[in-house]
Amino acid sequence: MARTNGRWTFLTNHSHVLICIVNDPTMRMRDLAAEVGITERAVQRIVADLSDAGYLTPERRGRRNHYHVNLGLPMRHPVEGHCLISELLNAIQTC
Repeated sequence: MARTNGRWTFLTNHSHVLICIVNDPTMRMRDLAAEVGITERAVQRIVADLSDAGYLTPERRGRRNHYHVNLGLPMRHPVEGHCLISELLNAIQTC
């Protein structure tokens, strides 16, 4: 489980969930919640947000979802809107 000791972090829960899904596209909601340190309901809302905006596409495989990440979309905030999601993920993966 993520621990921040009640302090702020540089990335949002949306980006934390996206990073976890990129690392394991079959991750369950409860596992995402435990990894990010938020409730399952919060993860469900975030996954819905990311799906509605086109960043995630869920595919049902048996009893589980497999998520496809659209790496070609831009970041959403005007400050980093000139960058693609793939650039953020590549930068984080190299850390």
